[in-house]
Amino acid sequence: MARVRTTGNPLVVAAVVLTVAAAGAAGWGGWSRYDAAHDDSAAYAEARDDALAAGKQAVQNMNTLDHARVEEGLDSWEESTTGELHEQLVDGRDAFVEQIESARTVSTARILSGAVTELDDRAGRAGVMVALRVTVTAPEGKPAVKESRMLGQLTRTSQGWKLSALGQAPVGNTAG
Repeated sequence: MARVRTTGNPLVVAAVVLTVAAAGAAGWGGWSRYDAAHDDSAAYAEARDDALAAGKQAVQNMNTLDHARVEEGLDSWEESTTGELHEQLVDGRDAFVEQIESARTVSTARILSGAVTELDDRAGRAGVMVALRVTVTAPEGKPAVKESRMLGQLTRTSQGWKLSALGQAPVGNTAG
C-alpha cells in the first residue's frame, strides 16, 4: 500500500486552513446575498421607504409656496399629485395664482417626522402621516409658525408615488 507523505511544515498547514476558511466565507457570503436579494420582506421594506420619502416630499411641496414664484410652486404641487387631487389643483390654478399674489405671502414647510400608516404594494396604494412646521410670512408683521400633522394617500404611478389625497390629521382626544 502506498503511503502518503505529509510535511510537518506549519506554513503549508496554515495555508490550507486559510484557503478552506476563505472558501467557506465566500460561499456563505454569496448565499446570504442571494437570499437577501430574493427576500420579499426586503422588497416590501424598499417599497415602504420609497412611499415614505415621496409622501414626505409631496406634503412639504404642498405646504410651500412663494408669491414671487407662484407658478413654480404650483408646478411643484401638480408634479406631486395624481388623480382627483391633481385635477382639483389644475382646475383651480388660476384662482390660486390670484389669491396668493394678492396675499403676497411666503409659506415654507419643514418636515419634522413621518410614517407609513398603510401600504398595499400590490395595489400601489399607501398612506402616510407627516408632522411638519409651516412658517407663513406676510408682507407686514412677524412670521406665523404652525405645527400640524397631515394624512396623505399615495398612489404609485409610472413616475413613482404621488399624493392622491391630503388632509389634516385629527388632533387631541376625540373620546367623549
